[in-house]
Amino acid sequence: MPAPASRLAGLQKQVWSGSIPLDIRLATADCRSYDDSDPYLVQLPRLSYLPFVLARLHAFFKDSLIHPDVAPNEAWLSFEGVPLKWHYPVGLLYDLFSGAEPIKLDVLPEDAPPDSGSPSSPLPWRLIVHFSDYPGDQLIQLDAEGRALLDSYINTVKEADFIRNGTARTVMSLSKDDSDNLWRAVQIHDLRLFNTVNNKLLNPPGLELRHVPVKVYLPTSATHSASDTIAEDAQPSGHIRVVQALVPLFLATRQPQTLGTALNGILPTIFPSRRNPLLAQPVLHGAVVPMSANMEELGKAAAYADGFLHIAVVMLG
Repeated sequence: MPAPASRLAGLQKQVWSGSIPLDIRLATADCRSYDDSDPYLVQLPRLSYLPFVLARLHAFFKDSLIHPDVAPNEAWLSFEGVPLKWHYPVGLLYDLFSGAEPIKLDVLPEDAPPDSGSPSSPLPWRLIVHFSDYPGDQLIQLDAEGRALLDSYINTVKEADFIRNGTARTVMSLSKDDSDNLWRAVQIHDLRLFNTVNNKLLNPPGLELRHVPVKVYLPTSATHSASDTIAEDAQPSGHIRVVQALVPLFLATRQPQTLGTALNGILPTIFPSRRNPLLAQPVLHGAVVPMSANMEELGKAAAYADGFLHIAVVMLG
Protein backbone atom coordinates (compact mmCIF):
# COMPACT_ATOMS: atom_id res chain seq x y z
CA MET A 1 0.00 0.00 0.00
CA PRO A 2 1.57 3.32 -1.06
CA ALA A 3 2.52 5.74 1.71
CA PRO A 4 0.28 8.81 1.96
CA ALA A 5 1.63 11.98 0.38
CA SER A 6 1.78 13.68 3.78
CA ARG A 7 4.13 11.00 5.09
CA LEU A 8 6.44 11.30 2.10
CA ALA A 9 6.42 15.09 2.45
CA GLY A 10 7.32 14.74 6.13
CA LEU A 11 10.22 12.43 5.30
CA GLN A 12 11.50 14.80 2.64
CA LYS A 13 11.31 17.70 5.09
CA GLN A 14 13.38 15.73 7.61
CA VAL A 15 15.95 14.90 4.95
CA TRP A 16 16.24 18.56 3.99
CA SER A 17 16.57 19.64 7.63
CA GLY A 18 19.66 17.47 8.13
CA SER A 19 22.91 19.39 8.57
CA ILE A 20 26.49 18.83 9.68
CA PRO A 21 28.67 21.18 11.79
CA LEU A 22 32.10 21.66 10.25
CA ASP A 23 35.33 22.78 11.94
CA ILE A 24 37.58 23.91 9.07
CA ARG A 25 41.28 24.62 9.68
CA LEU A 26 43.85 26.19 7.38
CA ALA A 27 46.53 23.82 6.08
CA THR A 28 49.90 24.35 7.77
CA ALA A 29 51.60 24.64 4.36
CA ASP A 30 49.44 27.67 3.53
CA CYS A 31 49.61 29.41 6.93
CA ARG A 32 52.10 32.28 7.34
CA SER A 33 52.25 31.96 11.15
CA TYR A 34 53.79 29.23 13.28
CA ASP A 35 50.59 28.81 15.27
CA ASP A 36 47.40 27.38 13.85
CA SER A 37 44.89 29.97 12.68
CA ASP A 38 41.45 30.14 14.23
CA PRO A 39 39.01 27.56 12.85
CA TYR A 40 36.13 28.47 10.59
CA LEU A 41 32.93 27.02 12.06
CA VAL A 42 29.90 26.50 9.87
CA GLN A 43 26.74 24.38 9.79
CA LEU A 44 26.14 23.06 6.28
CA PRO A 45 23.03 21.26 5.03
CA ARG A 46 23.66 17.62 4.15
CA LEU A 47 22.35 18.29 0.65
CA SER A 48 24.73 21.21 0.08
CA TYR A 49 28.18 21.25 -1.56
CA LEU A 50 31.58 22.29 -0.23
CA PRO A 51 32.35 24.80 -3.03
CA PHE A 52 29.52 27.00 -1.70
CA VAL A 53 31.76 28.01 1.23
CA LEU A 54 35.08 28.51 -0.59
CA ALA A 55 34.67 32.28 -0.96
CA ARG A 56 33.88 32.60 2.75
CA LEU A 57 36.85 30.43 3.66
CA HIS A 58 39.15 32.56 1.53
CA ALA A 59 37.89 35.78 3.14
CA PHE A 60 38.22 34.29 6.63
CA PHE A 61 41.76 32.95 6.19
CA LYS A 62 43.12 35.64 3.85
CA ASP A 63 45.19 37.43 6.51
CA SER A 64 46.80 34.11 7.48
CA LEU A 65 47.65 32.96 3.95
CA ILE A 66 51.23 32.91 2.69
CA HIS A 67 49.84 33.86 -0.72
CA PRO A 68 46.69 35.93 0.03
CA ASP A 69 46.11 36.71 -3.67
CA VAL A 70 45.26 33.09 -4.46
CA ALA A 71 41.78 32.76 -5.97
CA PRO A 72 39.03 31.13 -3.85
CA ASN A 73 38.41 28.51 -6.55
CA GLU A 74 41.99 27.26 -6.06
CA ALA A 75 40.97 25.96 -2.62
CA TRP A 76 40.24 22.33 -1.84
CA LEU A 77 39.31 20.47 1.33
CA SER A 78 40.58 17.24 2.83
CA PHE A 79 39.87 14.90 5.71
CA GLU A 80 42.75 12.92 7.21
CA GLY A 81 44.76 13.44 4.05
CA VAL A 82 41.96 12.45 1.66
CA PRO A 83 40.93 15.14 -0.88
CA LEU A 84 37.15 15.49 -0.78
CA LYS A 85 35.33 15.37 -4.12
CA TRP A 86 33.57 18.70 -4.42
CA HIS A 87 30.75 17.32 -6.62
CA TYR A 88 29.62 14.93 -3.84
CA PRO A 89 27.00 16.32 -1.44
CA VAL A 90 28.32 17.16 2.04
CA GLY A 91 26.18 14.52 3.71
CA LEU A 92 27.47 11.79 1.43
CA LEU A 93 31.09 12.81 2.10
CA TYR A 94 30.42 12.66 5.84
CA ASP A 95 28.82 9.21 5.60
CA LEU A 96 31.73 7.91 3.52
CA PHE A 97 34.72 9.31 5.41
CA SER A 98 33.91 10.60 8.91
CA GLY A 99 33.75 7.21 10.63
CA ALA A 100 30.57 8.27 12.43
CA GLU A 101 28.34 5.46 13.66
CA PRO A 102 25.13 5.64 11.58
CA ILE A 103 21.88 6.23 13.41
CA LYS A 104 19.60 3.22 13.83
CA LEU A 105 16.13 4.33 12.81
CA ASP A 106 14.43 1.73 15.00
CA VAL A 107 15.98 3.25 18.14
CA LEU A 108 15.86 6.92 17.19
CA PRO A 109 13.71 8.95 19.62
CA GLU A 110 10.69 10.47 17.97
CA ASP A 111 11.35 13.94 16.53
CA ALA A 112 15.09 13.67 17.23
CA PRO A 113 16.93 16.21 15.05
CA PRO A 114 18.85 14.82 12.08
CA ASP A 115 22.49 14.04 12.80
CA SER A 116 21.87 14.18 16.55
CA GLY A 117 23.84 10.94 16.54
CA SER A 118 25.40 9.35 19.58
CA PRO A 119 27.78 10.89 22.13
CA SER A 120 30.68 9.33 20.22
CA SER A 121 29.77 10.96 16.90
CA PRO A 122 32.80 12.85 15.47
CA LEU A 123 31.10 16.22 15.43
CA PRO A 124 31.96 18.86 14.49
CA TRP A 125 33.62 17.27 11.49
CA ARG A 126 37.14 18.66 11.28
CA LEU A 127 38.36 19.39 7.75
CA ILE A 128 41.47 21.06 6.33
CA VAL A 129 41.28 23.74 3.64
CA HIS A 130 44.23 24.05 1.27
CA PHE A 131 45.08 26.90 -1.10
CA SER A 132 48.03 25.25 -2.86
CA ASP A 133 49.16 21.91 -4.32
CA TYR A 134 45.79 21.21 -5.92
CA PRO A 135 45.40 17.42 -6.36
CA GLY A 136 44.56 17.55 -10.05
CA ASP A 137 44.97 13.79 -10.36
CA GLN A 138 42.01 13.29 -7.99
CA LEU A 139 39.86 16.42 -8.30
CA ILE A 140 38.67 18.43 -11.30
CA GLN A 141 39.71 22.06 -11.05
CA LEU A 142 36.95 24.48 -10.11
CA ASP A 143 36.46 27.71 -12.06
CA ALA A 144 35.93 31.22 -10.70
CA GLU A 145 32.39 31.49 -12.11
CA GLY A 146 31.13 28.24 -10.56
CA ARG A 147 30.24 26.73 -13.92
CA ALA A 148 31.99 23.43 -13.20
CA LEU A 149 29.85 22.77 -10.14
CA LEU A 150 26.65 23.85 -11.90
CA ASP A 151 27.42 21.68 -14.95
CA SER A 152 28.21 18.69 -12.72
CA TYR A 153 24.92 19.11 -10.85
CA ILE A 154 22.81 19.56 -13.98
CA ASN A 155 24.42 16.56 -15.66
CA THR A 156 23.59 14.40 -12.64
CA VAL A 157 19.99 15.68 -12.63
CA LYS A 158 19.75 14.75 -16.33
CA GLU A 159 21.17 11.31 -15.60
CA ALA A 160 18.63 10.75 -12.83
CA ASP A 161 15.80 11.88 -15.09
CA PHE A 162 16.90 9.49 -17.84
CA ILE A 163 17.04 6.58 -15.38
CA ARG A 164 13.56 7.35 -14.02
CA ASN A 165 11.85 7.70 -17.39
CA GLY A 166 14.08 6.18 -20.06
CA THR A 167 14.44 9.67 -21.50
CA ALA A 168 15.79 13.02 -20.30
CA ARG A 169 12.98 14.83 -22.12
CA THR A 170 11.40 16.08 -18.89
CA VAL A 171 14.45 17.87 -17.56
CA MET A 172 15.49 19.06 -21.02
CA SER A 173 12.08 20.66 -21.52
CA LEU A 174 12.22 22.70 -18.32
CA SER A 175 11.95 26.43 -18.86
CA LYS A 176 14.96 28.61 -18.12
CA ASP A 177 13.18 29.92 -15.02
CA ASP A 178 12.62 26.37 -13.77
CA SER A 179 16.24 25.41 -14.42
CA ASP A 180 17.48 28.54 -12.68
CA ASN A 181 15.11 27.99 -9.74
CA LEU A 182 16.25 24.39 -9.32
CA TRP A 183 19.89 25.44 -8.95
CA ARG A 184 18.96 28.47 -6.87
CA ALA A 185 16.99 26.22 -4.48
CA VAL A 186 20.07 24.06 -3.95
CA GLN A 187 22.28 27.09 -3.38
CA ILE A 188 20.02 28.70 -0.77
CA HIS A 189 18.63 25.38 0.50
CA ASP A 190 14.98 26.20 -0.14
CA LEU A 191 12.77 23.09 -0.14
CA ARG A 192 9.61 24.91 -1.25
CA LEU A 193 11.36 26.42 -4.27
CA PHE A 194 13.02 23.09 -5.03
CA ASN A 195 9.71 21.22 -5.08
CA THR A 196 8.13 23.65 -7.53
CA VAL A 197 10.54 22.19 -10.08
CA ASN A 198 11.27 18.72 -8.70
CA ASN A 199 7.57 17.79 -8.66
CA LYS A 200 7.55 18.30 -12.43
CA LEU A 201 10.45 15.86 -12.76
CA LEU A 202 8.75 13.24 -10.58
CA ASN A 203 5.39 13.56 -12.31
CA PRO A 204 6.17 13.89 -16.03
CA PRO A 205 3.04 14.20 -18.20
CA GLY A 206 2.57 11.23 -20.47
CA LEU A 207 5.39 9.23 -18.92
CA GLU A 208 5.46 6.47 -16.33
CA LEU A 209 8.35 6.23 -13.87
CA ARG A 210 10.37 3.10 -14.60
CA HIS A 211 13.42 3.04 -12.34
CA VAL A 212 14.80 4.59 -9.16
CA PRO A 213 18.11 6.47 -9.57
CA VAL A 214 20.59 4.81 -7.18
CA LYS A 215 24.34 4.96 -6.62
CA VAL A 216 25.96 2.62 -4.09
CA TYR A 217 29.33 3.56 -2.59
CA LEU A 218 31.68 0.78 -1.53
CA PRO A 219 34.61 1.37 0.83
CA THR A 220 37.93 -0.32 0.08
CA SER A 221 37.19 -3.11 2.59
CA ALA A 222 34.01 -4.01 0.74
CA THR A 223 35.68 -3.83 -2.67
CA HIS A 224 38.39 -6.27 -1.66
CA SER A 225 36.08 -8.70 0.14
CA ALA A 226 33.25 -8.99 -2.38
CA SER A 227 33.49 -11.47 -5.22
CA ASP A 228 30.97 -9.51 -7.27
CA THR A 229 33.33 -6.53 -7.52
CA ILE A 230 36.18 -6.28 -9.97
CA ALA A 231 39.75 -6.30 -8.71
CA GLU A 232 41.38 -2.92 -9.20
CA ASP A 233 44.93 -1.61 -9.20
CA ALA A 234 46.21 0.25 -6.17
CA GLN A 235 44.01 3.27 -5.59
CA PRO A 236 44.73 6.55 -3.78
CA SER A 237 43.88 6.86 -0.10
CA GLY A 238 40.15 7.12 0.51
CA HIS A 239 39.21 5.51 -2.79
CA ILE A 240 35.51 4.71 -3.01
CA ARG A 241 34.03 2.48 -5.67
CA VAL A 242 30.66 3.57 -7.08
CA VAL A 243 28.26 0.87 -8.29
CA GLN A 244 25.16 1.56 -10.38
CA ALA A 245 22.43 -0.63 -11.81
CA LEU A 246 18.91 -0.13 -13.10
CA VAL A 247 16.49 -0.60 -10.20
CA PRO A 248 12.89 -1.09 -11.41
CA LEU A 249 10.02 0.06 -9.23
CA PHE A 250 8.60 -3.48 -9.19
CA LEU A 251 9.99 -7.00 -9.17
CA ALA A 252 9.10 -9.54 -11.86
CA THR A 253 6.40 -10.78 -9.46
CA ARG A 254 4.89 -7.25 -9.49
CA GLN A 255 5.77 -6.87 -5.84
CA PRO A 256 7.16 -3.44 -4.94
CA GLN A 257 10.94 -3.21 -5.03
CA THR A 258 12.47 -2.79 -1.57
CA LEU A 259 15.92 -1.64 -0.61
CA GLY A 260 16.74 -5.23 0.36
CA THR A 261 15.70 -6.71 -3.00
CA ALA A 262 17.55 -3.94 -4.85
CA LEU A 263 20.82 -4.37 -2.95
CA ASN A 264 20.60 -8.15 -3.18
CA GLY A 265 20.29 -7.78 -6.94
CA ILE A 266 23.13 -5.27 -7.28
CA LEU A 267 25.59 -6.71 -4.73
CA PRO A 268 24.49 -10.23 -3.74
CA THR A 269 27.80 -11.09 -2.04
CA ILE A 270 27.67 -8.08 0.27
CA PHE A 271 23.89 -8.28 0.71
CA PRO A 272 23.10 -12.03 0.51
CA SER A 273 19.79 -11.53 2.32
CA ARG A 274 16.90 -9.44 1.04
CA ARG A 275 15.56 -8.95 4.55
CA ASN A 276 18.50 -8.50 6.92
CA PRO A 277 21.84 -6.66 6.69
CA LEU A 278 24.12 -9.62 7.52
CA LEU A 279 27.49 -8.31 6.31
CA ALA A 280 26.93 -4.61 5.71
CA GLN A 281 24.49 -1.80 6.41
CA PRO A 282 23.00 0.59 3.82
CA VAL A 283 23.36 4.16 5.09
CA LEU A 284 21.44 7.10 3.67
CA HIS A 285 21.55 10.60 5.19
CA GLY A 286 23.44 9.30 8.21
CA ALA A 287 20.90 6.60 9.08
CA VAL A 288 20.74 2.85 8.54
CA VAL A 289 17.81 2.34 6.19
CA PRO A 290 15.54 -0.69 6.81
CA MET A 291 15.88 -3.33 4.11
CA SER A 292 12.09 -3.32 3.84
CA ALA A 293 11.97 0.33 2.74
CA ASN A 294 10.01 0.86 -0.47
CA MET A 295 12.36 2.05 -3.23
CA GLU A 296 9.80 4.15 -5.07
CA GLU A 297 8.98 6.03 -1.87
CA LEU A 298 12.67 6.48 -1.03
CA GLY A 299 13.30 7.86 -4.50
CA LYS A 300 10.53 10.44 -4.11
CA ALA A 301 11.19 11.53 -0.53
CA ALA A 302 14.78 10.71 0.42
CA ALA A 303 16.79 11.41 -2.72
CA TYR A 304 19.52 14.02 -2.66
CA ALA A 305 18.90 17.26 -4.53
CA ASP A 306 20.41 15.78 -7.70
CA GLY A 307 17.70 13.10 -7.83
CA PHE A 308 19.84 10.14 -6.72
CA LEU A 309 19.72 7.93 -3.68
CA HIS A 310 23.40 8.00 -2.67
CA ILE A 311 23.75 4.92 -0.45
CA ALA A 312 26.94 4.37 1.55
CA VAL A 313 27.83 0.76 2.42
CA VAL A 314 29.13 0.33 5.97
CA MET A 315 30.63 -3.09 6.66
CA LEU A 316 29.66 -4.88 9.88
CA GLY A 317 32.11 -6.50 12.28
